[in-house]
Amino acid sequence: MPEVPDVRFLTVAEVAELMRVSKMTVYRLVHAGELPAIRFGRSYRVPESAVADALQRPIADVG
Repeated sequence: MPEVPDVRFLTVAEVAELMRVSKMTVYRLVHAGELPAIRFGRSYRVPESAVADALQRPIADVG
């Protein structure tokens, strides 16, 4: 039997709390392809490693 990698998935609410943004912002990031996610039933799950990567990326200068 092949070994399954140890991946932890977070809910949209958990991602929003970690990133300190609203759930709608997380949904926008997922739909824009900026945050990878899988659809699980009617909800989305985001790999914890993807959230860590997104938090390490530099923020664009606005203005």
